[in-house]
Amino acid sequence: MDYRKKPVIIQAWELTYNTSCINAIIEIIEASDGIARRGPDGSLKITTLEGVMTAVTGDYIIRGVHGEFYPCKPDIFHETYDTVGVQDNETKH
Repeated sequence: MDYRKKPVIIQAWELTYNTSCINAIIEIIEASDGIARRGPDGSLKITTLEGVMTAVTGDYIIRGVHGEFYPCKPDIFHETYDTVGVQDNETKH
């Protein structure tokens, strides 16, 4: 049997090796009652439904349909998602 992925709109942020970017993503996650911390190597440790996952520069941090956060490698992200628009007050981190 074949299946097609349901079209859903998600929020995502590209992780850069920039302290303000990492701090902003941590703030977004923590404001949603999630847990995230900066690793000593500039990575981002995110507590997900499957345990702690590590995001590195270039990865995308996705807020899923149930409000959960998790990292996604850029190649998988670009194969899976298309841009649907940009909010007026949105900034790239």
